[in-house]
Amino acid sequence: MSSDEGPTLRRRRLGAELKRCREAAGLTQEEVSRKFEWHCAKVTRIETARVAVTPRDVKDLLELYGVADRDYRELLLQLSRPARERAWWSEYRDILPAGSFVSLESEASVLRNWEPVVVPGLLQTEAYMRELYTAAPPGSLRACVDRMVSLRLARQRRLTEDPPLTLRTILDESVIHRRIGGATVMTEQLQRLVAASHLPNVNLRILPHDAGAHPLLGTAVAILEFREASDLDIVYVEQYRGTHHYVKRPAEVARCRDHFERLTIMCLDQDHTIDLIERTLDRQE
Repeated sequence: MSSDEGPTLRRRRLGAELKRCREAAGLTQEEVSRKFEWHCAKVTRIETARVAVTPRDVKDLLELYGVADRDYRELLLQLSRPARERAWWSEYRDILPAGSFVSLESEASVLRNWEPVVVPGLLQTEAYMRELYTAAPPGSLRACVDRMVSLRLARQRRLTEDPPLTLRTILDESVIHRRIGGATVMTEQLQRLVAASHLPNVNLRILPHDAGAHPLLGTAVAILEFREASDLDIVYVEQYRGTHHYVKRPAEVARCRDHFERLTIMCLDQDHTIDLIERTLDRQE
């Protein structure tokens, strides 16, 4: 455990540690809430990192839980203190949906992404993004297209910063054939995929049409992994029109990772993936 983690990971780590302390003390969330005359859901929200917790609250909780180890107590208090620097994505809070995984992505070390419908955001060109956003229903994302594009372009810096995000992406073959925008937009997008596949931290695979059924069929999935904090790995499952849910239980995350690895075996290898994209690119031109 490190106090040098990013703000989102720090909050998740703190919540997990406080939950572990509470359970070791043999107390329920309801009992803790009654003890401090808190709202009945506050302890749940602290432990699931849905709200920030003050150093004062952490100190009171550790006293209640009988945690005596001074070094451990100090580390948890450090995790509860606000970071001195604001996260880069905080300037986009006005457009980030509730539960957005941008904050998690910004701190992840590995992202495994299965995308059955469109090119994943980290590999999209600006023109491709704009086509997707302007196709959204009136009154939803269309009113803030420039801001959404700016946010997605900022996210893409993770692929080239130091240290870079390791990206393992699987695309359904239909994604490269689905024309989003005109021929010019798709040509640029396919060229972007070829270029990205040559980055040392990017592994891009195509699942061919004849691959058959698999456990992730029809569901876009992103598995976020954190170096030195594998117990906080999380799965983001996207649903209709941006709705989503998270899978957090370690056993379920491991199961999803296994499904992803099984899916990888069904894919074209890297060279054949690039060859297929380039042949599709020739038809666009």
